[in-house]
Amino acid sequence: MVTPSRITLARKRRGLTLAELSDRATVSLQSLSNYETGRTAPRPDTLAKIASALDFPAAFFEGPALDELPAEGISWRARSKTSARVLEAARAAGTLGAMLYEWIEDRFRLPAVNVPSLGKPDPETAAGMVRTGWGLGEASAPNMVHLLEAHGVRVFSLDPDHAEVDAFAVWRDGVPFVFLNTLKSAERGRFDAAHELGHLVMHGSEHACSGPEAERQANEFASSFLMPRASVLGHMPSGAHVDQILRGKQIWNVSAMALTYRMHDLGLLSDWQYRSTCAELSRLGYRSGEPQGMGQRETSQVLTKVFAALRSKHVRPGSVAAELGLTSEEMNRLLFGLTFTTFKGEGRHVTAPATLNLSIVP
Repeated sequence: MVTPSRITLARKRRGLTLAELSDRATVSLQSLSNYETGRTAPRPDTLAKIASALDFPAAFFEGPALDELPAEGISWRARSKTSARVLEAARAAGTLGAMLYEWIEDRFRLPAVNVPSLGKPDPETAAGMVRTGWGLGEASAPNMVHLLEAHGVRVFSLDPDHAEVDAFAVWRDGVPFVFLNTLKSAERGRFDAAHELGHLVMHGSEHACSGPEAERQANEFASSFLMPRASVLGHMPSGAHVDQILRGKQIWNVSAMALTYRMHDLGLLSDWQYRSTCAELSRLGYRSGEPQGMGQRETSQVLTKVFAALRSKHVRPGSVAAELGLTSEEMNRLLFGLTFTTFKGEGRHVTAPATLNLSIVP
């Protein structure tokens, strides 16, 4: 039995209109409209053409209905001119990620959700409250992906083909999800993770979570969370030169630009010093990248441990993908840059951090 909503979801995932899918699948526009609304169901040969055009296994369309991630609850961190079609494709991918996590939760006991909803305090206060609640004190934040996962946030990667979307976060049925662009520098990835945490904490489903003001608040939360006021004031001199900033950013594993902004915000750099420092950093390549930065991005310990445990039971990632009705390539996009797992052939050895214990559901 074909599930109409799955045809719609797969089409959105590929960023296609009904007319474009009609051309690709050589199926009439009216027929496709009928299939998506459930007025009629495609014959097996027609479904095969649709599946091929969308690069989804035919079995995907015969699964149970999927609830898409709530569009009104998503905080997008994307370029201002990013098309609605790209955002819809990212949201559809997020729905597939939620489907994968439901599969995982049926088999593993994952960390409980421990992300506070603080309404709308000022971002610096909110960041301090979360740091205190999580026992971080004034220390540099550890691996941000590990930190989010340890407190119940489900973390996935965004499709590398949609580089214009930096990240997004959303609450779904009381579970927080974060999707990260894993093509950016490690330092910028940490900031994106903290930014999305800010949205989850300050802009839950009952609060506005989009627009310039919400983005400003999330940026201030991330800056305060990663670079606590007392820590920065204690380590960085007033009027610091570029070489001091480049050394100092290693304390908090942030980008040089982020530390420069934070120092200006805290009054350690005057307006003139801030502008001239940004200009010098830009000349050195720190606006578009992070020369001599952390290098390796922070990866997922939950997903890596899950697939390591599955491999120990001779369950290959490709088998998981097939059970979900996905191609290996589709599932790989959800994990790209977050695990060492590969899906073709034997793959590389999977190494998993030892700081998080996952138990298998009996």
